[in-house]
Amino acid sequence: MKVPTIALTPEQTALTPIYREKWRQIGLSIAPLDRPIATAAINTAYNIIGLGEPEIIFCDSPYIALEALERLRIRDSGLETGSEIRDKIHNELYDTLRSQLDRKLENQIYSQLYNPLYAQLISQFQIHVKDEVYAKLAKKLGSRFHQFFVNITYNNNWILSELSACHGSWVDFCIEVLGLECDRSLYSAFKALVENCGWIYPFEKKCFVCDRPRRLNFDSEYLLHALCQPAIEFADNFRVYSYRGVLLPESIGQVAPESWEASWLLREKNAEVRRVLIGAIGYPKICQELQAIELDTWQEYTLLKIENDVDIESIFLLKMTCPSTGHIHALRVPPKVLTAKEAISWVNWGIAPEEFKVQT
Repeated sequence: MKVPTIALTPEQTALTPIYREKWRQIGLSIAPLDRPIATAAINTAYNIIGLGEPEIIFCDSPYIALEALERLRIRDSGLETGSEIRDKIHNELYDTLRSQLDRKLENQIYSQLYNPLYAQLISQFQIHVKDEVYAKLAKKLGSRFHQFFVNITYNNNWILSELSACHGSWVDFCIEVLGLECDRSLYSAFKALVENCGWIYPFEKKCFVCDRPRRLNFDSEYLLHALCQPAIEFADNFRVYSYRGVLLPESIGQVAPESWEASWLLREKNAEVRRVLIGAIGYPKICQELQAIELDTWQEYTLLKIENDVDIESIFLLKMTCPSTGHIHALRVPPKVLTAKEAISWVNWGIAPEEFKVQT
């Protein structure tokens, strides 16, 4: 066995982007599941925890899986099956490898592999899908949703492929690059689950396995993003719309940003969605469509206020009309400003408008 030092060597550090990208591709795969291979992976995991092979129900999306699961009203001891699989396979691998690492080296590997992947695979993909699934189920199930949600979430009865991929980058690097020892049969079982299954909801007699999405779109900063189309789409047409990492309602996401309407701000309750709408629509159009109130003027500058419940607090804007072109520009200013001249000074870092040598 190789004995790791308290820090990665330059050669080992150079390999971290390769392992990070390898597991990013695994965690965000859009290839349809090979059902016989996925079945073998599930059966192996059940055998490891001492259970017989379950009935496997393949579902086109997490929404279909949870909808089917709710109808079955599963309330038996199988609610702990997911935790048992994670404890025996995922956690045992982790504990074995961690015991061979210096704490400083462990943290270094996490910062270069696990943490960057978590930001994309969990904070973007997994949370977006989960939130949209739960919102849709809550709307459909009504009062039944609360108890169903408690039964599933309280017992953590799931195995999420994206979270497993984050762990996989760390485990794979420790074994293949650092040469740490582990139970190879557990490692093979772990890899088989991550590489060949989507989300898994395991119970003692039944196991629900979700297929992967058919469409995934990100922007250059690895934020979920797509215009006029879903950022995530599954085979059953379950869709997630996102604009630069912010989850959008379908009614907004399927419309081009240049066609977004200021009036939508009045009915939108989510602060993040309102922020996206404000940024894309722009204050000039918002002022025009929402009939901003004129508070004060100074030359070609006007201080405006929008009293409608558009943002968390009232919006105060400094509108500027270009004398030569007639183009209107608007900048948001703090509510504390009382006059147009005060707003101009705030925009220009405290310089009073009379001090400008050239006004534009």
